[in-house]
Amino acid sequence: MTSNTQLLIIGAGPGGYTAAFLAADLGMDVTLVDPSPHLGGVCLHHGCIPSKTLLHATNIISESKEAEAFGITFDKTHIDLDKLRHWKNSVTTKLANGLNHLCKQRKIHTIQGKATFENSNTVCIHRPDESKEKLTFEKAILATGSSPVRLPNIPDSTRILNSTTALNLENIPKSLLIVGGGYIGLELGSVYAGLGSDVSVVEMTDGLLPGVDRDLVRPLERRLKRILKKTSLNTKVTHIEETNQGLLVTSENAKGKSDSQEYEKVLIAIGRKPNTADMGLENTNIKLDKRGFVKVTTQRQTADSAIFAIGDITGEPMLAHKAAHEGRTAVETLHGKNTSFEPKAIPAVVFTDPEIATCGLTENQATKENRAVKIAKFPWAASGRALTLNRNEGVTKLIIDPESQKILGVGIVGPGAGELIAEGVLAIEMGTTADQLQSIIHPHPTLSETLMESAEAFLGQSTHIFRPKK
Repeated sequence: MTSNTQLLIIGAGPGGYTAAFLAADLGMDVTLVDPSPHLGGVCLHHGCIPSKTLLHATNIISESKEAEAFGITFDKTHIDLDKLRHWKNSVTTKLANGLNHLCKQRKIHTIQGKATFENSNTVCIHRPDESKEKLTFEKAILATGSSPVRLPNIPDSTRILNSTTALNLENIPKSLLIVGGGYIGLELGSVYAGLGSDVSVVEMTDGLLPGVDRDLVRPLERRLKRILKKTSLNTKVTHIEETNQGLLVTSENAKGKSDSQEYEKVLIAIGRKPNTADMGLENTNIKLDKRGFVKVTTQRQTADSAIFAIGDITGEPMLAHKAAHEGRTAVETLHGKNTSFEPKAIPAVVFTDPEIATCGLTENQATKENRAVKIAKFPWAASGRALTLNRNEGVTKLIIDPESQKILGVGIVGPGAGELIAEGVLAIEMGTTADQLQSIIHPHPTLSETLMESAEAFLGQSTHIFRPKK
């Protein structure tokens, strides 16, 4: 059977369904293809949403214990794992059903299956029942996302988890090793530690969250020392062997010293790779870079004039909100609008406790690029709101151009940092100066005030911190 469509979108994650919905709203005939029967992709079903659901649950456990500091004591925590798992799944199901309903309302044609290109205007869709369908299209948008990277030469064991299987929450292992100290490993490590596992982390580089400014990471490191059993930096896993009791893991540090330790389970969280294999891209004019990412223009057009690409398959940062905005750019371009994807700031959030959120230029980047910047910080120890929460370890940081005094970057560490960073994104995109930010009235007492007070600190006019004049 052969059918045709004006716009084919392959992949129903945040990028794909956002593009499909906008295209339908603009009057296009849209067909959306995905191997899953539900919209939402990895983010909704195996990533962002379920992980944040579990992080919220474990944060409640942590807060209940910390409440003892101000005189409130709870009974011993009991975890009903089946009920917790059901609650997590109910959240994703509710959101997925909502997306499917919106898809029907927009009269978008959905097909469950895997699409393979036969040429630049035809795909063959392999359905789960092994039937096939050919689909011709005028234009296509690739939004197939990414998948976890595997360590080479490791056994095929159910005890070895990745970022997807770890969220199934089959049990609470007595001991768990996280391989990779990036945001995925630390978020999932925080979940399992909060549920009662002895969690250890192995990271190849000399610090957790490589690439993030060290002053933003330090408050998190201090807290992780209390909840993690062990953190090993400059260390790589060289061998994993399955035993009767679990997994025997051999690691090696920078000095060449080896160590072996047994764990009930191991979670591999060393990064993600683009899903561009086995799609028949060689039958099109699409070009890939050395890492397998699709090369695109600022309009997200590939080297093939009929095909656009968005999201994780186009490279870093691999973030759902980036994919969604790229999807809008691609559709607007197809609809004739003169647009491009050239943001000044893409927010990134690590949903650990405390959270770390950044946008725009980082201090590390400025140093590498030899750019002259001024750094302004406001410690949350001087925040009335932070003290009422008993969470004064946070910091709000501005990276400012010394001549124009425009805000180039923002970094925040502390509870709720992910909610606060949007103001930083807006400031950067609007070309806001430190003087303008400090003049905007913020509600008191709130954590959002720390952005205003960071600007005040830069101007030497901070109300709640004193800096002697030089």
